[in-house]
Amino acid sequence: MAEFPAISKLLNLFLNISFLFLIFLCFTHHFKSSDSSFLLSPGRNGDSGTGCGQLHEYSDRESKCSYVKSHEGCQNGGYIDYLQLFYCNFDPVLGYSALILWLVVLFYLLGNTAANYFCSSLEGLSRILKLSPNVAGVTLLSLGNGAPDLFSSIVSFTSDETSEVGLNSILGGAFFVSSVVVGIISVSVCHSRVSVERSSFIQDIMFFLIALTCLLVIIVMGKINLWGAISFFSLYFIYALFVSTSHLCCRKEGLGGSSSGSPILPVSKNFKNFIGYQTEGRLEAEQPLLGFAGDDDKPTLQEKEGVLSERKRRRRCLDLQPSTSSHLFVCRLLFFLELPLYLPRRLTIPVITAEKWSKPFAVISVTIAPVLVAVVWNSHSSELSWLVYLIGGLAGAISGVLAFFTTKRSNPPTKWLFPWLAGGFLMSITWTYIAAEELISLLVSLGSILGISYSILGLTVLAWGNSIGDLVSNVSMAVNGGEEGAQVAISGCYAGPIFNTLVGLGLPLAFKAWSEYPTYYLIPKDTSDYETMGFLMGGLLWALVILPKRNMKLDRCLGGGLLAIYLCFLSLRIARALVPV
Repeated sequence: MAEFPAISKLLNLFLNISFLFLIFLCFTHHFKSSDSSFLLSPGRNGDSGTGCGQLHEYSDRESKCSYVKSHEGCQNGGYIDYLQLFYCNFDPVLGYSALILWLVVLFYLLGNTAANYFCSSLEGLSRILKLSPNVAGVTLLSLGNGAPDLFSSIVSFTSDETSEVGLNSILGGAFFVSSVVVGIISVSVCHSRVSVERSSFIQDIMFFLIALTCLLVIIVMGKINLWGAISFFSLYFIYALFVSTSHLCCRKEGLGGSSSGSPILPVSKNFKNFIGYQTEGRLEAEQPLLGFAGDDDKPTLQEKEGVLSERKRRRRCLDLQPSTSSHLFVCRLLFFLELPLYLPRRLTIPVITAEKWSKPFAVISVTIAPVLVAVVWNSHSSELSWLVYLIGGLAGAISGVLAFFTTKRSNPPTKWLFPWLAGGFLMSITWTYIAAEELISLLVSLGSILGISYSILGLTVLAWGNSIGDLVSNVSMAVNGGEEGAQVAISGCYAGPIFNTLVGLGLPLAFKAWSEYPTYYLIPKDTSDYETMGFLMGGLLWALVILPKRNMKLDRCLGGGLLAIYLCFLSLRIARALVPV
């Protein structure tokens, strides 16, 4: 696994340089043509009008540029007017390259913010709330893993035009994870003759089928009220209660469960090292997301510091030894090049873990964070409100003064942790929401440029992008973690989609139904949803039938069947998109 530090460094470096290049490119073209501003003013969005459907009626780029600048429906609700950038500022090759590069950066921001900041806050909250490992695993762990899908879905449902993106991204992600990821795991570990627990597997599959059946009823009805949305959303808590109860019963009967000091999600050393190298040097990645069930097995601060200093020594500057001035210059250059995507979040998200503690950063983050919230709030208001800025500035100044006088430079605070963790949680949500909002806006713009249905983009690009982390982590866990790792990986392949289906769709539906209360929220009609649901449920039924017949052993028959089902579905949807009936 020695190559992972260099790969992670190079990937991080590439994304930061790409980000700087895109900023330079946009502002260079902006200043060259002063009448063509690509930044949207507060309150402007594409939720009015009939969208941008007449764009392709124009043949030349000049006419399309005039159309997107004059037609408000072409503004898709983000902070950047991508259509204006593409048609008015860039030539086609440069435009496609810039948008695809920015798409990769946004996926990185969405996943990295959830992994490095959102999950860290959840871990701290689980400790101070003293949640048991099984309760924390089915609540906060699922929330941490499903954050990108959840916020992408919430953002997409803010506009009726893009709601189909959210629905298809959740269903597409669930289908990808439960078919492709499970299929790859089964093929990868078939030689090891690994088996999974029958009761846990059947429990997850059956509940997933129940959740999809309820969703199918909602789609067939085409409308839902507030109480129906709340009931659908609440199904996840029934699932969490059922899992927790069965876990406790198994432990009492001695049939399962880990010892008090075992991690919630045991992973192999190689897998931990891989994930650790992907997360900006977080030592927390060496532990399960929600810590250990018992305090005795937690590593001491001295052990953490020793491991951290060793890791820093090994990872420093792509393992170059700064013995010469040229090496030192390269190290400093790489350090500054890695800041563009890291520094804005570090300066606005409070972090109080021992490994990343810095009093200057802590004071600055609690000072700037309320101002950023005020900016985001005003960007979604129809009129600019200076009162919001004033409240944000005063809250930031007071928080900064309190943080300066109540914290020490040497170690993070040990008292009043809840405000710090709640602040980190809130700002992680803010940054994840910003990234998700811009990602949805970019995908809608790409759909308009390419003439592709938004639902296809949600089903493929957005679903795949949000599921890459599940693919890498679950496959690595199954391959390197033995039978226990395979069990955890397979459980995660179903528990995650259950969360995304019930919470990732239930919460946005509840918000929309609340806005329409006491009437119904009308769900946009899309007949392709029935195809997606049918293939998804078919994959689940295939696994439910084949795996028990194979004595719960993961093999090529299970994996090949799941992959074939997904490829058939994907081929059908792409064919329909390219050759509309």
